[in-house]
Amino acid sequence: MRLICTLLILVAGALPGSFSVCAADSSSPTNAPLPRIDVHGNPVRRAPTGHISNYDENKVGTYRLPDPLVLQNGQPVRDAGMWFKKRRPELLKLYETEIYGRVPANAPKAAFKVVATAANVLGGLATSKLVLIQFGDQPGGPQVRLHVYLPSKAARPAPMLLQMVFTGNLPVPESPDASGTNQRVRGMSRELGPVTNILARGYGYATFSYTEVQPDNSNSFHSGVIELTLPKGRTSPAPNDWGAISAWAWGASRVLDYFETDAAVDAKRVALIGHSRLGKAVLWAGAQDPRFALVFSSCAGQMGSSLARRDYGETVDDMVAHFPWQFAGNFQKYSGHWNDMPVDAHMVIALNAPHPVFITAGTLDQWADPRGEFLAEVAAGPVYRLAGKNDLGTTKEPPAGTPIISGDLGFYYHSGRHAIIPSDWNVFLDFADRYLRPGKWVK
Repeated sequence: MRLICTLLILVAGALPGSFSVCAADSSSPTNAPLPRIDVHGNPVRRAPTGHISNYDENKVGTYRLPDPLVLQNGQPVRDAGMWFKKRRPELLKLYETEIYGRVPANAPKAAFKVVATAANVLGGLATSKLVLIQFGDQPGGPQVRLHVYLPSKAARPAPMLLQMVFTGNLPVPESPDASGTNQRVRGMSRELGPVTNILARGYGYATFSYTEVQPDNSNSFHSGVIELTLPKGRTSPAPNDWGAISAWAWGASRVLDYFETDAAVDAKRVALIGHSRLGKAVLWAGAQDPRFALVFSSCAGQMGSSLARRDYGETVDDMVAHFPWQFAGNFQKYSGHWNDMPVDAHMVIALNAPHPVFITAGTLDQWADPRGEFLAEVAAGPVYRLAGKNDLGTTKEPPAGTPIISGDLGFYYHSGRHAIIPSDWNVFLDFADRYLRPGKWVK
């Protein structure tokens, strides 16, 4: 049985002295049938490499994280100027080339059109609008329906919470009556945040469905914005061009382009929110687009917010096997070779500096490796400190239900499943209030 036995060195401020054991990995030479879940209800998978899902900390192994504050030529990054001028561009290039893929130069233009508005929705709490964002100039091309609610009684322009969603878009108000008012909307999806609370705090709230930018399946490249960029005769992007995660992140930036045209929205105070694979996308969007003022990544797990080098829960092998369209073609070569990746999750978090990042994990979501998510934020801390911001403020993993939101990196480990649950929203809104409410921080 192959041994994973490299030395863990977390950058300054990370957990000292942890994971010092050498442990056998979870690979198996046999093809014996596996249970679908273990005794604790965690998913069990055998990847094509033979690797079997591990949930035993004694078998995590040891590893060495790439240092975000060392240039590729070995020179240490000594100040914020050096980070922003040299190291940050290096890391962005590595992610573009090796992990998520770069946005090609011929990415389509976006056009915006407000197609519906309604006043006094939600009992007078909000004004709503439906905005169509058209990509490219071909009829029938990809089109995003952006649903926007703005608080009726708050000062304008309003800070905005923008959430990428799976199927739970904000409801479209019914047609206004003869007086031009509308008090009714269709039922809210459980995927959405506490809309009335969000509005009462003075935030606008907007949602769009991620698959309207780019589909999320093995035939993904035959439609969506990626198809619009493929050269004639090609059926998939070049190995270093964008996969679906990069396309979704790009789509979020186009929504931000629209907000910059809307006088009712404070485009300098937009928080971007996503769960699971969309949690990966919002981290990558925030890394590339410094206009986002804050990022909330929920349960993003492997190749998002948790350390890939930790052998726990979902692995690189699983991602390569089951979701290849979400990444650049070059990502395929890291199946079975996690330690060869030039980056890890702490680096995509660090690329968001100096803007705040809030990450959640769940006790019943061990597949996403909650401890690996916490450790990734700890290891991103030195970059935040170098940029003049505050890290998590601790290297001790918190018990479930204990928010860590005193710094510019926030973490909350909820009791529950793979979801954004109500307690996540409560903690997040308290975190966001420090930065986005009128009179608070603005870049």
